[in-house]
Amino acid sequence: MSDRRANPGNQASLREANRTRILAAVKHHGGLTQVELAGATGLSPATVSNIVKELTASGVLHTTPSTHSGRRALRVTLAHGLGLVVGVHVAQRHMRVALADLAATIVAEHHFPLARDHRADNELDKAAMLVVDMLDSVDSKLEEVLGVGIGISAPIDARTGMIARRGIMRGWDGVPIAESMQGRLQRPAHVDNASNLAALAEFRFGAARGKRDVLVIDVGEGIGAGLIVDGRVVRGHRGAAGEFGHLIVAADGPLCRCGNRGCLEAVASAPAVIDGLVDAPATLKTTDLIVRAMAGEPRYIRAIADAGRTIGRAAAGLCNVLDPERVIVGGDLARAGELLLGPMRHALEAALLLDPDGTPDLVQAQLDQNAAVMGAVALAIDTAPLPEQASVMAIA
Repeated sequence: MSDRRANPGNQASLREANRTRILAAVKHHGGLTQVELAGATGLSPATVSNIVKELTASGVLHTTPSTHSGRRALRVTLAHGLGLVVGVHVAQRHMRVALADLAATIVAEHHFPLARDHRADNELDKAAMLVVDMLDSVDSKLEEVLGVGIGISAPIDARTGMIARRGIMRGWDGVPIAESMQGRLQRPAHVDNASNLAALAEFRFGAARGKRDVLVIDVGEGIGAGLIVDGRVVRGHRGAAGEFGHLIVAADGPLCRCGNRGCLEAVASAPAVIDGLVDAPATLKTTDLIVRAMAGEPRYIRAIADAGRTIGRAAAGLCNVLDPERVIVGGDLARAGELLLGPMRHALEAALLLDPDGTPDLVQAQLDQNAAVMGAVALAIDTAPLPEQASVMAIA
């Protein structure tokens, strides 16, 4: 008669593996309800519940009341005290730096404008000093930072960590961005395209939650797109996927910063819309453009609507290829709301090959100007090793 008693060593190994699976899922998704956690890991709800209780009691996980499908639930995140991460977003004319815990809660942040021809060495120095100052403001030390995520508003070559095409952000050409920041802070750093990170943030924390196939379009100083396919960010062979703004939509159009003519960004980004307004005040900014349009001034309304239609037609091409269930529009110009989104939606629907039942819904982003920096925070969490005390507690 065979001995069917379970081997205690095997049981311990299985439980350790289940704990690791749960921790990895929470880290990857940025927080899930216990029901969602069971679906993500393939473990039974009872197993998930027991392990979550253990890891919460030991200080590895943190739970808060939530809802799932209209029912009360517990949302599970990594514990706030496990360590800190840094998120940095560098755009053409501004930088945002955020300090967050492993539950992606921002504990300190700073935002400031950049000169038109800013240089990488100056701005990375400034970002590093800000990180030290913010750590001091929350009574923490650099050793508590587990990782740094950096989003750049330019295509990034994944092999080199540099901007993939010279001239898009001239002061950053040839700079190994993550390596440079790592040298300044002596903490692990990773870099990605800001549109990819904005899409990741909307997927984790914003308007794309619960969706698997999403197109996230950022319309501001430039135009970019982040692609979520089957729940994962698509970065392409060399990491430069999503350069939506450099689709050529007007063969003899205005010169783009990439060197080509007629790119979508050169025609329909916020600066392009402002440049196209005859006799507009020289000091007109995107906020002024939107305020005047919302106040009912016809030419400003028309300018934003024209941009929306152009972006919508271009987005239809991506939707015909990718078949997303949702299109999310963010960035500074998206603050115009339906003044931009309405014409964009109509142009998108008119150019889609699918029947109306298959049309993706087009909505405004939820994270607004914080999307890219929140994505940088998520990148830092994803790539950071869990602190040693969490690993020890998880297998205790």
